[in-house]
Amino acid sequence: LPRMSSCLPNLAMVVSSHRLRALFILTISFVFFATVMFYWRTGEDAEGQLYSLPTQSRCAQFLPSPPSAIPGGPPPPPGDVFFVETSERTNPSYLFTCSVESAARTHPGTRVVVLMKGLANGNASLPNHWAFLLLSCFPNVEIQPLDLPELFSGTPLAKWYSQSEHQKEPYFLPVLSDACRIAIMWKFGGIYLDTDFIVHRNLKNLTNVLGTQSKYLLNGAFLSFKPKHKFMELCMQDFVDNYNGLIWGHQGPKLLTRVFKKWCSITSVQNNMSCKGVRALSPEAFYPICWENWKKLFDTISSSELHKLLENTYAVHTWNKLSHGTRLEITSQALLAQLYSQFCPATYAKMKKDS
Repeated sequence: LPRMSSCLPNLAMVVSSHRLRALFILTISFVFFATVMFYWRTGEDAEGQLYSLPTQSRCAQFLPSPPSAIPGGPPPPPGDVFFVETSERTNPSYLFTCSVESAARTHPGTRVVVLMKGLANGNASLPNHWAFLLLSCFPNVEIQPLDLPELFSGTPLAKWYSQSEHQKEPYFLPVLSDACRIAIMWKFGGIYLDTDFIVHRNLKNLTNVLGTQSKYLLNGAFLSFKPKHKFMELCMQDFVDNYNGLIWGHQGPKLLTRVFKKWCSITSVQNNMSCKGVRALSPEAFYPICWENWKKLFDTISSSELHKLLENTYAVHTWNKLSHGTRLEITSQALLAQLYSQFCPATYAKMKKDS
């Protein structure tokens, strides 16, 4: 018994030592976990932090002086500016954001509506992405879900869209985009722009107008029409009657060219041609860089050369399908970098920060 009693203090010391060690390990674990959580929270994308800021403070980082309509000036002609994203993507690229920003800046008194298929219907908030934060600072920009059945309802395109086999075709997304733009122009009118345009001039003085891409071909990357215009009605009917989703451009530029030729009773398209109230502008108006020369977008250009290039141009189409994989040095004097810098400065600042 005396021997057992002499062991008790040693046992108490061992237990106490284990408790201290366990407490030490728990403390270290807690500190480590708290540190990880702290850096994880503070290391989140700036977008998440910006969401918690008041709108005025957040927008001041993007837009020190947001554009506004001229007080007392004449109201802009009716009609919205539309952009469409037919894929499920909800993470706009720099170019997408620049396109919308440049349109918003050049049309301060006009609604700029961005329709995105990937956004859930209803009142769900926009994804936590820097582009939505930036664009929300423009009071005339609205980002809405693209409801395709609703858009095509009451048009010849409704039956086409309901046939699910088309979704297996190789060019379905571009074809779907082609369908959307002519349906929007017929239903609502206004201006349609592809998301790879950089706009530098107000387009509201253009009505019932599209652009010539080349000597023989029109292009629907830009369209401006009054609602319920007969030309757009014929485009929708041709879309269905002469449908071929297996040929690139058949439902887009080639469709517009076919319909325009019939509209004007001609066999070839001429520059700056107008007939029966519809006008096809020369290539320099929207396609000053032809698609074969898209690499020129990344060439260095002087300010005088840029001024000359843009002299008769409303917006520059940047041929994203061809150019998107090419690295752009954003601080360079490349043509595309200068377009970003001048016509979408908020996007340009974000690109510089990220580079």
